[in-house]
Amino acid sequence: MVGRDRERARLSAFVQAVDGQALVLRGEAGVGKSALLDLAVQLAVREGHLVIRATGVEAESELPYAGLHQLVYPLLPDGGPSEGRQPDAEVRAALDAVFSRTGAPPPSVMALGIAVLDLLSSTAAKRPLLLVLDDGQWLDDASAEVCGIIGRRLAGSPGVKLLVAVRGDIPSRFDTAALPEMPVGALADATCLLDRHHPELGKQFRAIVLDQARGNPLALVELPAHIAARHGGQGPDDLLGGHDVSLPRRIQEIYAARLARLGDSVRAELLTGALDGATVRSGDGSAPRTGRYRMRGVEEAVACGLLVVEPASGDLAFRHPLVRTSVVQLATMDQRRAAHRVLAHVHREDPERRALHLAAATVDPDEDVAAVLEAAARSATRTGGALMAVSWLTRAAELSENRADRSRRLGDAAFVAAQADRLGQAHGLALAASAHGSEDDPAAVLANGYLALYRDGDVWATHRQVAAAVERLCDGGAADRPGIDRHRSDRPDADRDDEVLNRLVGLLLAVSQYAGSRSAWERTHEVLASLGDPGGVGALASLGDAATERASMYGGTWSDVVRHGAGWSEPVERAAAGLEDQEPWDVTRLAVSAYHLDVLSPLRPHLERMVDRELDTGAASSGIVMLHLIMLDQTALGQWEAAERTGRRALALAAEHGHALFAYQTRAYLAQLAAVRGRVKEARDLQTAVDAWARPRAIGFLTQIADAVGATTALSAGDHETAFLHAIGITAPGAFRPYAHQASRTLLDLVEAALGTGREEQARAHALAARDAGLPDISPRLALLTYGVLAMTADDEEEAADMYARAQSHPAGERFPFELARIRLAHGIRVRRTQGGAAARAILAPAAETFDRLGATAWAERAQAELRAAGVASRAPAPAAVPLTWQERRVAELAAGGLTNKEIGEQMRLSPRTVSAHLYRAFPKLGITTRAALRDALTRMGDCLSVP
Repeated sequence: MVGRDRERARLSAFVQAVDGQALVLRGEAGVGKSALLDLAVQLAVREGHLVIRATGVEAESELPYAGLHQLVYPLLPDGGPSEGRQPDAEVRAALDAVFSRTGAPPPSVMALGIAVLDLLSSTAAKRPLLLVLDDGQWLDDASAEVCGIIGRRLAGSPGVKLLVAVRGDIPSRFDTAALPEMPVGALADATCLLDRHHPELGKQFRAIVLDQARGNPLALVELPAHIAARHGGQGPDDLLGGHDVSLPRRIQEIYAARLARLGDSVRAELLTGALDGATVRSGDGSAPRTGRYRMRGVEEAVACGLLVVEPASGDLAFRHPLVRTSVVQLATMDQRRAAHRVLAHVHREDPERRALHLAAATVDPDEDVAAVLEAAARSATRTGGALMAVSWLTRAAELSENRADRSRRLGDAAFVAAQADRLGQAHGLALAASAHGSEDDPAAVLANGYLALYRDGDVWATHRQVAAAVERLCDGGAADRPGIDRHRSDRPDADRDDEVLNRLVGLLLAVSQYAGSRSAWERTHEVLASLGDPGGVGALASLGDAATERASMYGGTWSDVVRHGAGWSEPVERAAAGLEDQEPWDVTRLAVSAYHLDVLSPLRPHLERMVDRELDTGAASSGIVMLHLIMLDQTALGQWEAAERTGRRALALAAEHGHALFAYQTRAYLAQLAAVRGRVKEARDLQTAVDAWARPRAIGFLTQIADAVGATTALSAGDHETAFLHAIGITAPGAFRPYAHQASRTLLDLVEAALGTGREEQARAHALAARDAGLPDISPRLALLTYGVLAMTADDEEEAADMYARAQSHPAGERFPFELARIRLAHGIRVRRTQGGAAARAILAPAAETFDRLGATAWAERAQAELRAAGVASRAPAPAAVPLTWQERRVAELAAGGLTNKEIGEQMRLSPRTVSAHLYRAFPKLGITTRAALRDALTRMGDCLSVP
């Protein structure tokens, strides 16, 4: 190696370092990155390292985790050099999920990165490990993200090193990976390398080569032979075409000239190897590639310097990545398709790789190939490869043999694109689906419906179109094919129609929920009823028992939990135990039912595992819905700081992606959170914004939440009359308005507001209506609230005590601490007035403690006032306010916003220890002892100017 003393020293230190490290080599093609990787491999082998090499393959750059499989597979027990080494069960489960070995949902990119890091660390504990990645610019995005996560955390993993080479002229995820880099530039003294390899060059041609090569080592080695071959009557200035041709392109032309002299069979072998990524030079002692195409009968290519033979394994590899590029570019389309057909057979046991090659190998419509691509798209969707799924579904549509299948697959692609937040692409695919079918094509209606719902909040038009599409899909099918309802399973396309129908029904239910209207839900139930019949042979029944139960479950729990929610809690919890093989949107639909039934907590760990994966892979829509559900559960459990962080994250994503509906839905949830915390101005501002957007669009789901926020905010401020007016805007006392989802959720607010305004009869009537409607049998929260309001409104003290005891001892009390504390406060007030302070103190004290812990300031102050009236001495007054320094105030603001000491330090350029010291000094000045009390303390002092 000539002229690379600096790079050699850096790589030697890199390999010999004890601590884990990552390094990215960046430079133009031919500058010597691959040679430097080979040098690092030799150094590592000499030091006793296990070396794993991988190469980014352009043909697989959109195949999720294809690159990661190259790096990780050799470390698994069935992968080669680490035979017998068993990774931890959690690590193996994560890897099996992303490599589609199980039906389990894959973890988020972050969780996967940590799992891979654990595997690397356990391997390095026995033998130092070097991972080498060439052509990193072609690595698929998911694998590149994982490599970035690993690389940034190697400092804590001794013995593990990651070395990556990327071309500087091709964008990649490594551009923003924040890993240490070593630029590889042109040779400063190119003459030394040129003279060593071509001492015979004359002065004139030597000057031409030096001028044209511009210090590029590969050009210095390859150009002289090219010149010699082309010389003959040409002037020196004409030999290379001047500087208007890029250097990599010129080198490719050199290799193309050699390739042109090879026989057809040799070129075919080279092309097949190039398309399958057979470009890895394993280097001495490194792990061999497995599962790839092995080139045969290519001695002629070895002789002319296009291939090399690995000394350790005897495997053939391309001499340089540009050789592979030249092989592919020189081939005709027919030759490439033939090679892809060979590779589709080679990878027949790998559904996604087989699909990748079949998609490229097929020209004419072929239903068998289209079906393979469609199946691979389903698999990719479950493993986080939504964008690849869209590509395969689009290609499957192109290969479909009839217009109906073509339209359906385009509609499926539009549906997945919409779920993956590619709204523009989804719209185009939906238009294409309509063009191949009709404007009323069910798949096109499905895609356009999601666009209108997410982007514009167009609930009512979407509802009409989707309901009509569901009816047409069944009625038209029945008319065309007699017996469709009774014998759908006999039709080849039955499953496909059923899937579109299932998705349309899901969208219809979602739109109905947002409408929050009796007329919308009655129309929806009418449509659903037309799909099935008591005999179980209708179109809905044809979807299967599970899908039929889900449709009924969603229709009941999302619409009117008071009238249709009874009996669904157990099926929801049972379904929650089998989520591994479910699509993301199926998981979120089930979780919405769980929310309405107040049994969301068991599903939350699954949502938390999935949400980052969905967002990492671009599926912002399903990711935002998951964040909403997580936030709602956090709010119910009293985890209010975490709930606010989750809500702010969802709001930022909704705004970024142009989802107006989700943005205002998030604001509505944030308004509810602000209301229970006593932040009156914030709650009212958010309520006003939500109401102003949702009411003109008749989005009842959001206008009901806005009214509920108004009631809770007014109660927090002690304005019971305003609270009552907001509450009766949702439902009248003594009844639960049909299909108003907030009617039962605001039970406590309406009763408390009615009692506070002297409307005892209306309060009692509403409590009895809750009991008579069977609310305690529907959900644990409704049971808690019903017993609470019956206690609050009872005329008889014995009944009040009995109902309060039921509420107090109900298991749901721990899951809904805010509601239980309000019931305790109300009962404590009653007991103080009827039995005296001594009896009341035991009830009021835990209520006050809960309000303090949650940060419900208004209710906490009310509870403390009642305790004082019951004879409990006032708490010591807070010390006189001591002004905070500017830095203390800013640190406190950021901490109140949920940032960790480390994150605050990064923003303010302070060490975490200094941040901790500022908080230590700020707490006594603010009269608090916990981080959770920061925001309210800052608000009281008037110091909180800009809490995030």
